[in-house]
Amino acid sequence: MAKCKTPPTTPGEQIAQQILNNYDIKSAEDVQDVLKQIFGPIFESMLKGEMENHLGHKKHERSEDGDNVRNGYSSKTLKTSLGEVPIRVPRDRQSTFEPQIIKKHQRDVSSIEGKVLAMYARGMSQRDIAATIEDIYGFQMSHEQISTITGCVMEEVEAWRNRPLQSFYPFAFVDCIYVSLRTEYGVQQVAVYVMLAYDVNGCKDVLGLWINETESKHAWMQIFDEL
Repeated sequence: MAKCKTPPTTPGEQIAQQILNNYDIKSAEDVQDVLKQIFGPIFESMLKGEMENHLGHKKHERSEDGDNVRNGYSSKTLKTSLGEVPIRVPRDRQSTFEPQIIKKHQRDVSSIEGKVLAMYARGMSQRDIAATIEDIYGFQMSHEQISTITGCVMEEVEAWRNRPLQSFYPFAFVDCIYVSLRTEYGVQQVAVYVMLAYDVNGCKDVLGLWINETESKHAWMQIFDEL
C-alpha cells in the first residue's frame, strides 16, 4: 500500500507547496536565468560612464560648448552564455559617440561576462572593480576615463548590494561558479558564490554574490551567517 504524503500544515509549508505546484523550479537553470538579468545594468552603467567621458559632463550638467548633448537611448540585445540580455545604449545628438565596451555592431559579450558578474560580488572592493574594468578595456581608456566608468559602475553595484531583501523566502538555492579575474598575481580562477531565492509569489531574486579564492564549506557557513 502506498504511503500517503503528509499535507502541509504550517503557513510556511502551505506557501512552499503552492509555489512547487505553480512554478517549475529547476535550480541550476533558474540561477542562470536570474544571473543574466543582472548583466544588463552593469553594461548600461559602463556605457553611461563612456558617454560621460565623451561629452565631458555628467547627466543634467550643462556642457561647456553646448553643442552636443545626450539624446535618449537605442535598444540592443546582447548574447551571453546564459542567454540574451536586452540593454539600452545611450546616444548623443551629434551621433559621434562610439561605445568601446560594446561596439556598435557587437552583440556577443560572453568573453567578458564572468568579469562583469564578479563586480557585483561582496569581497570586490572599488579598487578591485576598477582593476577589472581596466582589464576589460585594456589600453582603450586612460586612467581618468576608467575612473569615471568605475564611478558609474559603483553606483549600480552599491545600490544592488544594499537593496532591501524580503523577510521571508520559502525556497533558496545555492551554487558556485568560477570566473577568470586578473589579480596582482596574474589571471586566476576565483569562486563566485550565488544564492537564489523564491518569494511567496514565485518571483526569483539573487539574494547576493560573494567572491572567494575557492569554494569551501567554511565560506558557505560565513555567507549563511551573514544573511
